Amino acid sequence: MKVLVGFFRIFVGIFFIISGFIKLNDPLGFSYKLTDYFAPDVLNLEFLNPYALVLSIFIVIFEVMVGVLLIIGYKVKFTLWSLLGMIVFFTFLTFYSAYFDKVKDCGCFGDALKITPWQSFGKDVVLTALILLIFVGRKHLTPFFSKFANTLITFVAFILCMWYAYHVLMHLPEVDFRAYKEGVNIKKGMSVPEGAPKAIFDYNWEFEENGKTKIITTEGAYPQTSGKFIGVKTEVKQEGYVPPIHDFSIEKGDQDLTDQFLNEDKLVTIICYNLSKSEADGMGKLADVYTQATKAGYKVIGISASGADKIGNIKSTYGLPFDFYFCDETALKTIVRSNPGIVVLNGGTIKQKLHWNDAEQIELP
Repeated sequence: MKVLVGFFRIFVGIFFIISGFIKLNDPLGFSYKLTDYFAPDVLNLEFLNPYALVLSIFIVIFEVMVGVLLIIGYKVKFTLWSLLGMIVFFTFLTFYSAYFDKVKDCGCFGDALKITPWQSFGKDVVLTALILLIFVGRKHLTPFFSKFANTLITFVAFILCMWYAYHVLMHLPEVDFRAYKEGVNIKKGMSVPEGAPKAIFDYNWEFEENGKTKIITTEGAYPQTSGKFIGVKTEVKQEGYVPPIHDFSIEKGDQDLTDQFLNEDKLVTIICYNLSKSEADGMGKLADVYTQATKAGYKVIGISASGADKIGNIKSTYGLPFDFYFCDETALKTIVRSNPGIVVLNGGTIKQKLHWNDAEQIELP
């Protein structure tokens, strides 16, 4: 029992540290995932949306810290009850998402590893069993270091977590796991390879025959039947290939200008997913970015999901001479974790991404 508890305390502790640190690298992204769970058709907790970022930072730091505390064997009672509370909550959340098909990606490992809610639920069940085993054998959880050393390690770990969360929020995630990381060509990311599997659907045809309802399932062909057609419902039988980038576009009115702009050799895009939520200090820097970029021969455009009225007000307020185009808000949130954010493109390839705090570091060869 002592050997098992010793092994699993290390295993579970490292697991929580890795899982928490991946999300700590991108707390803003995790806050977006929390708002998915707060939605009316999921947990119906929309009143928590304004606190999503604060909750995100608290959860991920707490996750890292309980992992650290478990490994060093400090504050054992608090650590074990915290672990149990977290894993019970996460297990409920992943089961709810999976069973009711509410949130497709649980967000357990951020964008680093995409797993389905059922896979995440299975992971949480295994972790629950391991944590219960550790709880039963808690008398074997002896500290690795002295009380002073454990206190010092805990304090340093907490300060580092707080500093890192602040750092990535004021700049950008240090490690970018998303499909829009620097070096990626957006056009290639949107392409479907030749021979890639296509989605297969079941078509459930509903007919009335001899006064009774009859369902006939095919893969698309209209059934041979003399019954009266009532309706048809489709369901995915097999998922097809989905390109890493599948929701990006640049539009103006009814014009799709995506290819035109992705073929530009020198393009600076100002990403503002929602102009109502854009930070004033950042918007104030954009006119200088425009001047610097145009002098270097770059075309500058804004991309936002906001409406024409809001765009007009923002351009007037901050003296922005460039045009804004439309793109889906979720896609823009994924591209850059800053509002506004700056993305430099060359022939559709992402050369540089910047938080507005780092606008002065833009590279325009």
